[in-house]
Amino acid sequence: MGDPELLYETDGPLAFVTFNRPHARNAMTWAMYDGLVAACERADADPAIRVLILRGAGGKAFVAGTDIGQFQEFRTPEDGVAYERRLDAVLDRLEAVTRPTIAAIEGYAVGGGAAIAVACDFRYCTPESQIGVPIARTLGNCLSMANCARLVDLLGPARTKDLIFRARLVGAEEAVQIGLVNEVVPAGRLHDRVREVAIEVAANAPVTLRVTKEAIRRLQASRRLAEGDDLVVQAYMSEDFREGVTAFLEKRKPVFRGR
Repeated sequence: MGDPELLYETDGPLAFVTFNRPHARNAMTWAMYDGLVAACERADADPAIRVLILRGAGGKAFVAGTDIGQFQEFRTPEDGVAYERRLDAVLDRLEAVTRPTIAAIEGYAVGGGAAIAVACDFRYCTPESQIGVPIARTLGNCLSMANCARLVDLLGPARTKDLIFRARLVGAEEAVQIGLVNEVVPAGRLHDRVREVAIEVAANAPVTLRVTKEAIRRLQASRRLAEGDDLVVQAYMSEDFREGVTAFLEKRKPVFRGR
């Protein structure tokens, strides 16, 4: 893939994307986001590939969010809007992959990592996994309309609000109970179990899978409002967001003032 921090491999009908920054809990850089788009293109272009599996290296995290350092550069309303639009474009491409996609979650899937997992068709995790978008406790920014919609589609409005408002990470057992993941698998069996499911799916009629996936995607997309830039600007131009980024980088608790 041209980036050692995001690996693409194939094994028969299966393609694997590995987020490979274990020293940073696989926090995403823009090069990795671009690599994910390239991986989606590559999987779709290969007729031998039937299922795309996403996983994190190191066993501690699937993806622990986006590299926060880049947020220090934000100065104008356009910066926040451009960031969310760029992230939306990556996740829209992942969601539109014509092959079924599976997120194999070991450890943390937080922020952007949770968004990547939610954009996949299936999610399997280990008992130690924690999943969430704790931005109300950490950075003080917001999700795009599309990412809010994906959570509402999966969890419903009340549970989405619970997840965001309380800024908490959901443990594995609760995640499977509320439909955030499909199954909890012992850590030593996660990748074998994901492979088993992938092989089972890969054996089924590709056209049926492709058109059903696209039908569901269209149904979900038709309910998503395109306009949410004003909300993004409110969050990313706030004093609270600047405080959140500074506090995160200084490794202290932020003091939010609602401004």
